[in-house]
This record gives sequence, structure tokens and C-alpha cells, in this order.
Amino acid sequence: MTQLELAKAGIISPQLEQVAQQEKLDVNILQQGIAEGKIIILANLRHSNSTPCGIGKGLKTKVNANIGTSSDLCDVNLELRKLRMAIDTGANTVMDLSTGSNISNIRQAIIANSTIPVGTVPIYQAGLEAIEKHKALVDMKVDEIFSVIENQAKDGVDFITVHCGVTQASIARLKSEGRITSIVSRGGAFLTGWILHNGQENPLFQYYDRLLDIAHEYDVTLSLGDGFRPGCLADATDRAQVEELIILGEMVDRARKVGVQAMVEGPGHLPLDQIVSNVKLEKSLCHEAPFYVLGPLVTDIGAGYDHITGAIGGAIAAAAGTDFLCYVTPAEHLSLPDVDDVKQGVIASRLAAHVGDIAKGVADAKKWDEQMARARKDLNWKTQAELSLDPELSRSIHNKIPATGKTCSMCGKYCAMEIVKKHLDNSTNQIN
Repeated sequence: MTQLELAKAGIISPQLEQVAQQEKLDVNILQQGIAEGKIIILANLRHSNSTPCGIGKGLKTKVNANIGTSSDLCDVNLELRKLRMAIDTGANTVMDLSTGSNISNIRQAIIANSTIPVGTVPIYQAGLEAIEKHKALVDMKVDEIFSVIENQAKDGVDFITVHCGVTQASIARLKSEGRITSIVSRGGAFLTGWILHNGQENPLFQYYDRLLDIAHEYDVTLSLGDGFRPGCLADATDRAQVEELIILGEMVDRARKVGVQAMVEGPGHLPLDQIVSNVKLEKSLCHEAPFYVLGPLVTDIGAGYDHITGAIGGAIAAAAGTDFLCYVTPAEHLSLPDVDDVKQGVIASRLAAHVGDIAKGVADAKKWDEQMARARKDLNWKTQAELSLDPELSRSIHNKIPATGKTCSMCGKYCAMEIVKKHLDNSTNQIN
């Protein structure tokens, strides 16, 4: 039985118990959320060294880190260093987006070394293998697509991005829109090319029941991908994006009926004032399925700083009800991320997730900030570092310009905390 089926039957699985402890939630509340499809647990039983991860309504906002090779750089050891950095800096999941050589070997190495859930985009491997075998991506066979999906599930992949909403009808809608950036999703582009060349419907849409059978057998969560996500602010919240979202909402319903867990992916590039409405739209059309967004990036001019533009959008999205943030690194739009880019991306998205959790009233989110405030009041630099998202950076900056006393070098002997402690706090004690 899948996690969804177990929850519907009123059975508290070991994975559910683990998530309840992580989230400090009553198991019965969590079980109800999973049964309704508003919460998912990423836990392919074949990924035995992974800690289950809960995503959805009432839980902490989670962060994903994308890693993986490209056709220009394929080094399994580099990807394993990225994986370690993602885990060490607090990512909740990773996705292997490899498009270089030896894709299966890279994925298997990542799964074997990952103590957090792993996601993939199977159409990447299916497309690249079609190029090797048939000399053209558009000659990819339907059975080859589903064979890749099943093999990845057998390897222990916990969730897969599948672009089921890229259909003949939604492509026609996209063509009539006149977008600036058209399609920026690789998976969306692969499938659009295949559909137009072959004059056939998207196999992931047409044979969705076959996809559900595989997902059910291995309890792989479907991450219903946004193949038509906007790639710039000017393309945001257009008819093509919304039509795809409507299709994905229907796919969520079909998955839930057969006991398969599903979440929905979202944009992308969005103006600040459209983020909340996009979250509300997804929650309405997809019946409160967990929402997984990239960023969103709130400006198109942040090249080199897109971890910041993504964190701004991510904080607003999380506060509005988004459940899962895909990180954006400084390398976005420019290059394959390196190990330091992974670190910067995870930290930025974790900040955004935490800001959202404070606004949503998630358990212990405010408590963390209160602990930091007390440490600052006490000029307790050791505790401040320990409570920060990047303790090493906190310590190095504090020690960069040594202070003469116990304050920092910014204010020195004119530290507000010290002045208040000497005069205001002492006078209050005397009055009492």
C-alpha cells in the first residue's frame, strides 16, 4: 500500500510517525492531511537510506536543491560533492537533473549517497537515449519513455517530474499567446517537439493510467510539471500557463483516486503582485495539492544574483501557502552550478522558507527568531552563530575585524545593547 492508501485506511505508517516527530504534529492530524492529498510523504521504500520528507498544508516549507550533470560537464564526484553540500546546508530534497553521459550511473550514485529524498525528470534520460538510439529526440518511442520511468522508480527515486499538462490543446493555446520566451522548461520543450513532429498526443497525458500504475507500485510521488511555466515577467499568468494548471488539477484528482501521491509545480518568473494570486489559483484548481515552485523570480535582471530574486519571491509564495521551494542559485540562466552555488542557493531558499513559515504560524518558526534575539541581547556570539543558517559564515564575519571588548566592531564601546544594559535595564531593576 502507498502512503496515501495507508492514511485513507487509518493506518499510521512508520514514515508518517517520523514526519509527525519532525514537524511536531499529532499523527492523526497528519494522517488526515495525507488521506485528503493535501500532504504527501516522499519515501520510495527502495531508497532505504533516506529520511522521509513531509510536504504540504500545515508543515514547514521545504527546500529542494537541483544538482546534476550537463553535456558540457559530467563528473560524478562533483555531483556527490554538490549533494553533500546540499545536505549539509539543510536542503530537504535534491533533484538529479543530469543530461550528461552515464545518466543511470550518476543517478544511482546520488541515491546511494543521499540521506534525503531524490527526484528526477525521466523525460531527460528518455530523450537523450532516443538521440543515441534513433538519432533524433522526436523519434523517442512511448514504451521507451515508460521503461525509463519504471527503471528510475526501481532505483529508488522518491518523486518524478512529469509534464502531463503539455498537450496538443495546450500547445495550441501557447502558440496563440505570442510569448517572449515561449517554453523554458526542458521537459516541456522535449515533449512539445515530440508532439508536433509526430502529430500525436503527449504519452504522459494519453497513457496517464500507465504512469499511475508505475507510481503506485513503488509509491513514487508525481510532481506534475509546469512545462509552460513563464520564463520572464512578461509571460506570467497567461492562458497557456493557466490551461496547463487546469489539466494538472484534473491529473491530481485521478492520482488520488488510485492511491498515488501528487503535487503540482508552478512558476517560474512572476511579478511580485501576481505571486499570491498564483498560489491561490493552484490551491483552488488543484484541490489544495502541495505546491512546488521554482523561485519564483520577481525580476528578469538579477543575473548572478538570482538566488536573491528567487528568495524574495519564495518568501512571499511560502507565506501565501506554497509548500515546497525549488532553490535558485547565482548560476541560474548563466552556468551549471558549482558547489558554492549550491550552498548559496540552499541558504537563500531556506531563508525564504523560514520567512514564510513565520507568516503561516508554523510550529517553532517564531521561537527560532526569539532565541536569536535573546542571544543578541546577551551579546552571546557563540549562540548567535549556532542559531544562524550559516554558522561558519557568521563566525568568520564577526571575527573579520576584531572588537576590543565583547561587543562587535560595528559599534564597539557605543553598542546600544551595552548602553541599555548599563542604564535602562539596571534602572528598571531598581524601580522594581
